[in-house]
Amino acid sequence: MACLLLVTACSAKSETALPDGPALLKRSAEAMGTVKTVAFTIETKDKPAVPVRHAEGSLTRAGDAKGTLQIEIVGLQEIEFVLVGDKVYFKGPTGGFQTMTRQQLVALYDPSAVLTGVPGLLSTAQDAQPQAEEKLGDATAYRLTATLTQQALAKLVPGVQQNVTGTLWIDKASGRLLKLDLPLTGGSVAVTLGDYDAPVTVAPPAS
Repeated sequence: MACLLLVTACSAKSETALPDGPALLKRSAEAMGTVKTVAFTIETKDKPAVPVRHAEGSLTRAGDAKGTLQIEIVGLQEIEFVLVGDKVYFKGPTGGFQTMTRQQLVALYDPSAVLTGVPGLLSTAQDAQPQAEEKLGDATAYRLTATLTQQALAKLVPGVQQNVTGTLWIDKASGRLLKLDLPLTGGSVAVTLGDYDAPVTVAPPAS
């Protein structure tokens, strides 16, 4: 009986240790609003109905970014990009760098939304349900589910056509978003964030 009571007490304590869902999202939105730099990866599994198949890179609060992008535009295109101010330097698998404007890149994909769009995504999420405290890489994170609006999601993952109940991992210590998993029709999209506030230099490529 003593053991049973002990187990019951421990289980109750474990359940009540999880933070309130809306409060956790509010804290995370505030934490993401102060981020200066971040490394990001966007990866699709199977074939969800979104044009971006893979993206990874580093981004600054000012909106400068560098990385690679795989996107469906009349077939799968792989692009290396450097975004500095209003100018984008890009190249495919062969040849040198060419240029386009930021507005032209944003029409395809806006990497700056990884920082600018996440606070709004978290702030507008509904029905947050904390599930567990667990390890994610080297971090201890809270895992929770929440309904994310199509309008906010489309800034981060272009092509999303509906609200999505996603799974989020939020760093216990800092409140920053570490990972977002989105089940979509035909597959899923995972967004992973890390290297917060690490030094990042984004400069035009050498001629």
